[in-house]
Amino acid sequence: MPTPQAEKLSKTRNLGIIAHIDAGKTTVTERILFYSGRVHKMGEVHNGEATMDWMAEEKERGITITSAVTSCDWRGHIINIIDTPGHVDFTIEVERSLRVLDGAIGVFCAVGGVEPQSETVWRQADHYRVPKIAFINKLDRVGADFFRAVEMIEKRLEAAPLILQIPWGAEDQFKGVIDLMGMEAILWEDETLGAEYRTVPIPEAMLEEAARYRELLLEKLADNDDRVMEKYLSEEEIPVQELREAIRNATIQMALVPIFCGTALRNKGIQPLLDGLVDYLPSPLDVPAIVGTDPVSGETETRPAKPKGPLSALAFKVMMDQGRKMTYLRIYSGTLKAGEMVFNPGKNVKEKPARLLKMHSNKRERIDAVSAGDIVAAMGLKTTTTGDTLCTENDPILLEPIQFNEPVISVAVEPRKVQDHEKLLEALKKLSEEDPTFKTKIDEETGQTLISGMGELHLEILTGRLKREFSVEINQGKPQVVQRETITAPIIQEEIFQRELGGQQHFAGVKIEISPLKRGSGNKFVNQCKAQGLTEEFLEAIGQGIHEAQGGGFVMGYPVVDVRTTLLKVQIKESSDAMAFRVAANMTFKQAFVKAEPILLEPIMNTEVLVPEAFTGDVIGDLNARKGKISQIVSKGSTQVLTAHVPLSKMFGYSTALRSASQGRGTFSMQFSHYDHA
Repeated sequence: MPTPQAEKLSKTRNLGIIAHIDAGKTTVTERILFYSGRVHKMGEVHNGEATMDWMAEEKERGITITSAVTSCDWRGHIINIIDTPGHVDFTIEVERSLRVLDGAIGVFCAVGGVEPQSETVWRQADHYRVPKIAFINKLDRVGADFFRAVEMIEKRLEAAPLILQIPWGAEDQFKGVIDLMGMEAILWEDETLGAEYRTVPIPEAMLEEAARYRELLLEKLADNDDRVMEKYLSEEEIPVQELREAIRNATIQMALVPIFCGTALRNKGIQPLLDGLVDYLPSPLDVPAIVGTDPVSGETETRPAKPKGPLSALAFKVMMDQGRKMTYLRIYSGTLKAGEMVFNPGKNVKEKPARLLKMHSNKRERIDAVSAGDIVAAMGLKTTTTGDTLCTENDPILLEPIQFNEPVISVAVEPRKVQDHEKLLEALKKLSEEDPTFKTKIDEETGQTLISGMGELHLEILTGRLKREFSVEINQGKPQVVQRETITAPIIQEEIFQRELGGQQHFAGVKIEISPLKRGSGNKFVNQCKAQGLTEEFLEAIGQGIHEAQGGGFVMGYPVVDVRTTLLKVQIKESSDAMAFRVAANMTFKQAFVKAEPILLEPIMNTEVLVPEAFTGDVIGDLNARKGKISQIVSKGSTQVLTAHVPLSKMFGYSTALRSASQGRGTFSMQFSHYDHA
């Protein structure tokens, strides 16, 4: 018989809701909270009352900016939900949420289908091996096409969709769904805001279509499950419970993606989706044990999800709450009590969480202890930042950190009042602690304070928060693109460093060749020197010196990328040491770089524009004028979808230009693709 802890874990679901902007993620979350009894009034995104969009900026703009955590109860299961943003500027929020989740619900608009940001977040989920189910939303909208959306999931996302429901009606005739598992139709009562629903026989006009898709469902399951295969081939009736088990196994193994449908805004389709996430998505016990390394021995360790095992937790998000730091944690194993000392092996410090909080958006409930499978917030962790591991000092483990994208856009800021200078720097420090894709630095030459982020909206939100949360009024310059530097020609260079420092001689000679690499290759360091006396310590110092030199280029001071550095020869004397080799390598690289015909690279954005057919010519002309390269034009009914690569520097103010070129009917999205010579 399972222990109470194991039973609690088997009935826990840690889920994220992921999708493109405007697919309806937050509305789906609001309905889940309402029907599960977590809230007693449905908040709407369009009127700024959504529970999960609690920030002032989110209420104003009607978009999700920060991932919010909440929990609810359905059929005796605890469901922890993270509602993530859909806008490309806030991809970090999705990345760090997916890192700690066991399952995800992909929400797709029945009109737009799989849109660019849907692809990005889906690939992120694949990277972290997160099992998914899909909900095709907005079936009541004009142009809704359920089967086209399913086809796009299969083709664009290379997923294997398993249709469990088909829509009953479409657009303004959408009534409910046909459940292919129970072969019945489900109708929702408008009078109860969809809280009550009833099952009725499938309408005669849809029986044939339902039977066809039921057969396809069984065929796909038979391909993935031997028990179902046997009964299917012998034409036996397969119990629904056996089908559910087969779907669950295939979903957890990421072999299939169960498809649900409905319209969250019209309160249809949410309860079966809740059943689906309980039935098919994994508990912490169903996913592989978290893997880390022993910080002392460097050996790989696994930590199964056991409350009684050694503690391992990952800090996946930091937030400032009225000036105080709140750290979100996913507990993978063991138990953590409030006020108990924990160890941060990455920073080699001890920390004490003063309070532990169960979160419901921006509301909280104080708790004494948390254990494996829980997602909570902690107050009082001073040095812990996003991606840090927490464990006990006696059983240390270092979990894989979270990877972050580098910023692509910069703005110079200054306080309007001179006396606010220190206040501004303090506020910027707090914001960059919260968001690892937001960087601040002071330009050594001009003395300006530069802030960098993932896009115009990202910086706009953060500068708005300076005024609203920190009461700092600022002036800001025009956005500047964060560029990179590289070379176009190979060069061989040799330099000698010889100096007396503190009465001691230091000597080192280094000869290298630097050569250009293909775009996106990164920097590579290769040792081809076989000199005697070239110790591991000296080689490491040479690599360090080159790495430091690549941190700031020599055209405009931007970081160097796509350069191969080959060590050809070294000169060693008795007075040679690691410091001398580091300085010599740094000098040699700098001298070589200046001679190797350096150029600037700028961020190129993968841009997708949706525009009515009548305005396609004007939009293409405008993209060409912005040095854009059109790679694809696809028709979606009366709408044309243009895909292009455009330099980011040419995309400032594009939303205004697109509105005027398409009479306000065009929309676009863009995300970073690569660095290249514009």
